[in-house]
Amino acid sequence: MENIFDKLLHLPLFQGVSQERLQDTVEKVPFHFLKFRKGEKILSCGDECSHVRFIVSGRVKLEFESKVLKFKISHELEAPEVIAPDYLFGLDTSYPFSVTATEGCGILQLAKQDYVAMLRTDDVFLFNILNYLSRNSQTRKSQLLNLGNASVQERLVMLVSAFTSQRSQNIAITFRQRDLCRLLGARRPALVSAISAMKDKGLIDMPSSTTITIASRHDFLQQLKNNE
Repeated sequence: MENIFDKLLHLPLFQGVSQERLQDTVEKVPFHFLKFRKGEKILSCGDECSHVRFIVSGRVKLEFESKVLKFKISHELEAPEVIAPDYLFGLDTSYPFSVTATEGCGILQLAKQDYVAMLRTDDVFLFNILNYLSRNSQTRKSQLLNLGNASVQERLVMLVSAFTSQRSQNIAITFRQRDLCRLLGARRPALVSAISAMKDKGLIDMPSSTTITIASRHDFLQQLKNNE
């Protein structure tokens, strides 16, 4: 069975770090281990991102809901995973989503100031977070630049990619059709056609006329590549 250090080493923020180095770091900085029961709220939308938080056991659900449009997207993350370190820095450091335990789970967290101090102890830690933030920023910029020439299906894929993580599972998009059209910049017939085509290809499921579900983000994107 993997111990907590083996799990953390799977995460991009700790790539290239030996288990001995990581264990030494965890013993020296004030990490805190928290347990949550199934259904218990871990974070609320608007909470300050004051810690870097790692899921070391169990599974959580992240849920974003638009304040302007009738649009909601949720997805699940399974250990080992880090919860949106993008919001540690920058102008807006509040989480735009809520996080709930979908089963009993363990969260290892480190206060922002202690994480910054940790980054100063080893260039590997520093370069890992810089690479993580740069990759996310560059990916979103690339999607934005390609938006004008993108089909409705491609825009829907961009939407899923923007609101979920690389290892997201059980993605659910709940929407009012006219609001999803506004969000994607698409006419209703084109949206309906794109969704129907993706459903026919087995890329998505539609348990209702206002809900799209995707079992695995990775498999979803891989299937899209195979269908090109």
